[in-house]
Amino acid sequence: MHANDTNLNELIENYVSDVGLKLPRAQRDDVAFELRALLHEELQAKADAAGRPVDAAMTMALLQAFGHPNEVAARYRPILTIIDPADGHAFRRITLIGLAVIWCAGLLEVVQQPINSGWDILTPLSQWWLGVVIPSLWWPGLLVVGFAMAARSRRRRPHAAVWTPRTGKRTHANRIAMAAGIVGILCGVFVLIEPRWLLDVVWQGRAAQEAYTALTYAEPFRHRQAPILLALLLLNIPMLTAAILGGRWSVNMRRMETALSLITCSVMLWTVLDGPVFMADSSDSTVKFVMVAIVAITLINFGIQAFRRVRPKPDRGVHAQS
Repeated sequence: MHANDTNLNELIENYVSDVGLKLPRAQRDDVAFELRALLHEELQAKADAAGRPVDAAMTMALLQAFGHPNEVAARYRPILTIIDPADGHAFRRITLIGLAVIWCAGLLEVVQQPINSGWDILTPLSQWWLGVVIPSLWWPGLLVVGFAMAARSRRRRPHAAVWTPRTGKRTHANRIAMAAGIVGILCGVFVLIEPRWLLDVVWQGRAAQEAYTALTYAEPFRHRQAPILLALLLLNIPMLTAAILGGRWSVNMRRMETALSLITCSVMLWTVLDGPVFMADSSDSTVKFVMVAIVAITLINFGIQAFRRVRPKPDRGVHAQS
């Protein structure tokens, strides 16, 4: 370097200082020393390659090509990941679903107001925008915090996030759960045959007459849907018993379980639409609500399983190589 060495050194020192200020204090001096030496080496190499002494233009060109001090400082710092890239799609999906639910619920609430003119439409829409859409941004913020905490936990305890194959778990039969299921089915059979037996068991025959009336089946249900539901319930027992004895669910057993569940749901819907189950309106509406809930939960569960099912297509590349 020649007469303008001082100015050139100031350029480099300013650049190094700007980079160092973006770094933690404990790391700052070491990085500044290393960066300054690197810049001087590259600048001299650039001058040798050009066959002329170092000047301000060459120095500025080198510093600008090296990158903005923020970018250079980022290269020396560990990457701070708020949400792991692996969680990106899940974050976006959950965010959109949550916002859709919040917005739809808020919209249903505001459209229940009487609408008599155009202003009556704009007013609830503005209320929906200011009172629901804007405040709903708490949901993405909450998810960011949750995903950030999950990512931090995985980084601190990597052994807890080690992948383990689940093929065995999907076919393995939980004998305790299966046994509990059989007990639950037998209880359901007991109630389905005669729900008034419950009153005799609990109150030993001293329950009020209104209670017996509330749990008295309507005759059409007793002769049409009740026997079918009873048979469908009983069909679960040999299937669960086979799973307990075999210690696993086979593919055919899973298919039988699915078919049995779908048939049961169909009979429940038929029951709800066909007529009264109980003589009393209160108990009838309650049991129908429970049936609809069971059908909804069952169908949602099947829908989730179908959505998550993976069926790899034949890998033509592999077959072609083999």
